[in-house]
Amino acid sequence: MLRKKSYLLIFMALAAGLLTSCKYEKLLKSSNYQLKYRKAKEYYEEEEYNRAIGLLEQLNPVLKATDRADTTLFYLADSYYEQNDFILAGHHFREFYKTFGNHQWAEEAEFMSAYCDYELSPRFSLDQTNTQKAITAFQLFIQRHPKSPKLSEANDIIIELRNKLAKKDYMSSKLYYDMEDYKAAIVAFKNCLQQYPNSKYREEVKYYLLKSRFIYASRSVKKKEEERFQETLDEYYTFLSEFPESEYMDDAKKIFEETKSNLKN
Repeated sequence: MLRKKSYLLIFMALAAGLLTSCKYEKLLKSSNYQLKYRKAKEYYEEEEYNRAIGLLEQLNPVLKATDRADTTLFYLADSYYEQNDFILAGHHFREFYKTFGNHQWAEEAEFMSAYCDYELSPRFSLDQTNTQKAITAFQLFIQRHPKSPKLSEANDIIIELRNKLAKKDYMSSKLYYDMEDYKAAIVAFKNCLQQYPNSKYREEVKYYLLKSRFIYASRSVKKKEEERFQETLDEYYTFLSEFPESEYMDDAKKIFEETKSNLKN
């Protein structure tokens, strides 16, 4: 008896789903745009974003010159975002704030457009085009909306993304170190520090710059040794002043002692 009831419930659920699907397909083919708009809003508010998108995509070009154009476009952008389609979401959010610059939702749309680029930013080892785009977009957002309640979040995201770029640069620089091309490593680490002076990888970069200078000096021809060991000594003092409690300090002190010994000789 229980099994029969279970089968009946499943059948009824499938039938209801099929009926709802048929109604939706019929609605998509309808030319009643007023009904479509009402149902699109209902789907959006009920978080049925996939169905909302189907109707809003049809309505967006049709309602462009009407008083419903703003809601249609914003709901379309946000529905794509909720479906994790950050490319189309970002496109429609950009379209919104460029079209409705003075709208009450324009600031939110501009922030979300930048946030979509942030969502598309990949891990540090891959191409960072979207990371750069997101940084630029958030910087523009901050310039245009200096009193926005999202200012702090935008700044935090920029710092996070710049740290990602710094990590990519740092790891690329360290490749020279790992390949024992210490001259190239010195140049790369210095460029990394210049490009990202406040990154969270600054301590590691400074440490490997110090090590690169020491090894490069140790392998130099005699007439270049003194100059390069002196540069190593200078690098040690800047590392010590900046990171006196560094986890690398024991190794840095060994470099310091060996550098002093080499300079004496």
